[in-house]
Amino acid sequence: MGLFPRFSPAPPESPCRKVCRLDMEIRLCLGCWRTPAEIANWRELSTRAQRRVLAQLRGREQEHGGRG
Repeated sequence: MGLFPRFSPAPPESPCRKVCRLDMEIRLCLGCWRTPAEIANWRELSTRAQRRVLAQLRGREQEHGGRG
């Protein structure tokens, strides 16, 4: 935490789209493209870790988007 934690940017919102469908072959949710662990632990992840996950989602969707 920095010197001014109250001025820290807000953590990102969950990427959940309320279309929960886990593909067991690729181990990703076809709604938000997160792994089961990322979904289960989202609130416990640091803001930095959440942003890292968010940065990976578009690539996952492009790679596996034909499924579903």
